[in-house]
Amino acid sequence: MSKIVTFGEIMLRLSSPGFERLFQTPVLHTNFGGGEANVAISLAHFGLESHYVTKLPLHVVGDAAIKLLKSEGVLTDQIVRGGSRVGIYFSETGASQRASTVVYDREHAATSELQSGQIPWTTILEGATWFHCTGITPALGPGPISCTLEALKAARSVGTKVSIDLNYRRKLWSESEAQQVMRSLVPYADVIIANEEDIQTALGIRVEGVDTTRGTLNIDGYHQVARQIVEEFSVQQVAITLRESLSASKNGWSAALYDGPSKSFHISQRYEINLVDRIGAGDSFSAGLIFASVTGRSHEEALRFAVAASALKQTIPGDFNRVSVAEVERLAGGDTSGRVQR
Repeated sequence: MSKIVTFGEIMLRLSSPGFERLFQTPVLHTNFGGGEANVAISLAHFGLESHYVTKLPLHVVGDAAIKLLKSEGVLTDQIVRGGSRVGIYFSETGASQRASTVVYDREHAATSELQSGQIPWTTILEGATWFHCTGITPALGPGPISCTLEALKAARSVGTKVSIDLNYRRKLWSESEAQQVMRSLVPYADVIIANEEDIQTALGIRVEGVDTTRGTLNIDGYHQVARQIVEEFSVQQVAITLRESLSASKNGWSAALYDGPSKSFHISQRYEINLVDRIGAGDSFSAGLIFASVTGRSHEEALRFAVAASALKQTIPGDFNRVSVAEVERLAGGDTSGRVQR
């Protein structure tokens, strides 16, 4: 069984019920979520040995986060305990022409206070097939930047394959700050995962002929940009998720994959999704791509699996993609009927 390690911040998620505005009624649903934790949970559901590294305080909220991770099959023995608070995000689900919104309350959270040398990366990554991180963690401050760089160097030294989801968050840092940091981290990766906005904001590389507000795609532009990233940063693969935002309720969903060694470019199947919860879609795509890659599937098969996995996630409330390999394979194989499985 492949050992996968992910690193990042898990947060307390407070969501308004259904499609209500935040605080429309004095009720918020509690759960947890966070990019890298979402990937770890997906991989655990796919049956891999999934390890998650973060920092959580020694109190009831930190304990609850760890209990949840364990209940989903994630190994948590390398989580650092300390700090005073768990970051929070407030989530409001949009509908039709009203966009979904997220408000962060994560300043001084435990993960943001991580310092260089606090995580024994060489020990943690021993025997690991894959390490995954995102551009969210470095956006939390100098300490998380140092820890991420240490992890990437350790992964390189022990031969662990690395994926980085660029995941730009404009509420955490500016484009210039992101580019200064992410352009220095990306060369340590084997696989870069992003959407077209992430590529522009985190790397400063523009995809021509794309309008995300109108859902306009330019496949040739994605091919050109993916090839540029491979050549400029010496990575092996670039995967780009393609979202057509028709409204807050309905999206087109597909992806592209460029493989540097074979110089091959692949476009996935496309799904039209009636959204339940789009948060975590990119994370479930990352998990699908990692799983399919470590289980020896071809580039085309890996892309199909990742897109199907992430399409299913967007039909599930919350951050986590609680689906099995069999369910993903059924959709990837062409069963889009949605008929009751008896």
